[in-house]
Amino acid sequence: METPRLDESLAKKVLAGERIDAAEARELYDAPLNELGQLANARREQAKARAYGGRGAEIVTYIIDRNINYTNVCNVYCKFCAFYRTEKDADHYVLSLEQIDRKLDELSAIGGVQILLQGGHHPGLGVDYYIDLLNHVREKYPHINVHGFSPPEFNHFAEAFAMPLREVISRFQSAGLGSIPGGGGEILVDRVRKRISPLKCDSNRWLEVMEIAHELGLKSSATMMFGHVETVEERIEHLRRLREQQDATRGFTAFICWTFQPEHTALKAAPVGSAEYLRTQALSRIFLDNFENVQSSWVTQGPKIGQVALKYGANDFGSVMMEENVVSSAGTSFRLNTEEIASLIGDAGYEPRRRNNWYELLN
Repeated sequence: METPRLDESLAKKVLAGERIDAAEARELYDAPLNELGQLANARREQAKARAYGGRGAEIVTYIIDRNINYTNVCNVYCKFCAFYRTEKDADHYVLSLEQIDRKLDELSAIGGVQILLQGGHHPGLGVDYYIDLLNHVREKYPHINVHGFSPPEFNHFAEAFAMPLREVISRFQSAGLGSIPGGGGEILVDRVRKRISPLKCDSNRWLEVMEIAHELGLKSSATMMFGHVETVEERIEHLRRLREQQDATRGFTAFICWTFQPEHTALKAAPVGSAEYLRTQALSRIFLDNFENVQSSWVTQGPKIGQVALKYGANDFGSVMMEENVVSSAGTSFRLNTEEIASLIGDAGYEPRRRNNWYELLN
């Protein structure tokens, strides 16, 4: 079967930095992988030149942070998740402040600047647990940004606390929440969400959380988990909705996509390979023309493909990630320290630079 040729006029449009539509994105998806990668890399260089005053193309950033899953109790039972437990399971937990302090002390010791704080949808935790936790971290670890609580968690909080969504987010922000991760996005198409996570909030509600957060001054990341029951067209629709939201609020700092990890999960789907990951990331970089940053997903793809992804639109190598529980529960357990990340970036021909959550350079 002959590989489709890339339309020259469409390639010129991408290289000129012009916006493409969904039909053009679908056409680009079928382009030869190396040509798609070259176009994504050109878009990456354009974005980083804007961000770093003309010299950013040579910089690849990363952050020193730690994932902290404050509880594994969850009552939405997503089919793709191997991490959640019910309160009846013997290994369910809720972390104490003392346990969280030990994790933060370890993070501080290696120069960490952020925690990714996420948990399940615990039906028994009240608003005081979260406010006390945020206040505690802010007072004891003022140098640590709390990047916490995904949109589905906030939707759960609003329902569990019988409180308007804006009030919940505002109270968390006042207590010390610094930014919001893009977890729970999966695919922002409700046909897909009803199949893989029917009890989780729908796509409109996910976007509503982000819109409110951005209006309140909280920045967030955006994500996509693909390679399960969605179509290519639904991936593009996911990207379209993110781009539309970014046009409205300019609150997304970065986009991260990763492939579904099937081991130990109830969702039966054939996993996609590294080429499909690189293709989807490259297309995302081109389509999301209002996102400055795209993060390589070495956590699911491994360090070498994470390194290759820097030639397919990514400009960030993610996190040192001292701790990761959710993806590893599904069978993937790659780990890297600061020196290894810097070496991988340097070996790929880029300058490794540490950053904070807002992509400000720290060294």
